[in-house]
Amino acid sequence: MLFLTRMFGVTGGDAEREFGAESDCIEAIVEKVLMLQSKGAIQQRRPPGRVSHVKGTSARAQFEVYDVKAQHGPRLAARLARGIFAAPGVYPARVRFANADSKVNSDFKADVRSLSFSVDLTRDGAALPGADVGRQDFTLQNTTTLPINDARAFLAMLNWQTVSNPVVGLWSLPFKDKLRVLRILALAQVQAHQKIKPYQQLHYGSNVPFRHGPIDAVKYLVIPHWKNRAHALRRSNANALQDELLRHLNEDETMSSFEFAVQFLDTETMTYWGKRQDANFWMENASVEWKKAEALYHTVARLTLLPKSQFPQAVADRMFFDVTANATRDSAPLGSMNRARHQCEIATRKSRMRTHSGDRYAVSSHAAIQQDS
Repeated sequence: MLFLTRMFGVTGGDAEREFGAESDCIEAIVEKVLMLQSKGAIQQRRPPGRVSHVKGTSARAQFEVYDVKAQHGPRLAARLARGIFAAPGVYPARVRFANADSKVNSDFKADVRSLSFSVDLTRDGAALPGADVGRQDFTLQNTTTLPINDARAFLAMLNWQTVSNPVVGLWSLPFKDKLRVLRILALAQVQAHQKIKPYQQLHYGSNVPFRHGPIDAVKYLVIPHWKNRAHALRRSNANALQDELLRHLNEDETMSSFEFAVQFLDTETMTYWGKRQDANFWMENASVEWKKAEALYHTVARLTLLPKSQFPQAVADRMFFDVTANATRDSAPLGSMNRARHQCEIATRKSRMRTHSGDRYAVSSHAAIQQDS
């Protein structure tokens, strides 16, 4: 991975990013993403689905926020206790494990896996004291970075993906966009060709940063418990990951759990090729690793699956996760990729929700989804 980063470099970095032009870039990204959404539906003869993470399984869970003040010294505890992590307790949650590809493929096709979940912050229909939203959403993948560095690289990749002839399309791109696409493809291949393991035994990362109070920025890490149960996956079963997760939910006595940790951005200790960078560099370049040896992480919560809690497919299809709309002020997303992702999620969600009794599902309240259960 590091070799690929050095070979192609970080394109679209802070030195050449023009924030004033980003809105135009994101508008073009949304247009291309909608094209991909339609293309995938036509090719597979199905209604429009999610543009990524299209094949997945959803279930109930609980999210236990630890009392960090009881676990750490006052200085670290004050730093950790931000957003929902300042309110210890057990919260209802909904999880979705999925493959990252935009098409419904065999689970043994090389791919990245995802874990998305939503934490309910309401009681009796009202937000909990101190919570400025009704739910907190998280979305993670079994990687620590994205292969796509920023919005410019995202658009370059989409410009290539939406042409009829990929070979011709690549060489027709401007030189810098060629480099961006080649770098994305190289990094994506490395990430997709990990050992295929059951969803409940994978590590997951947010890939992109989020606020953690008024000063700090963090990435999220989800670490499976070493006792999480799983049966061997059979290659003859194209739905092996989904079926193994359902078997686990319905048959095992002890449910899988995951430790949830925050990894602090620390410009005093973090380096990129041996050099320190400012905070903006680390927040804007989504393909750059936050090395665990340089950026410490701390466990603040635990996510635990609930037995026999799979959602019917019709309900699961209406679920969505929006880390921008459904975030407390202390947990707002940061960086170019988060800004682009939000607009894409809104547009593609509206498109696919039209197949589920109109746009009434395209809302960001947790209660609306509960009514459909």
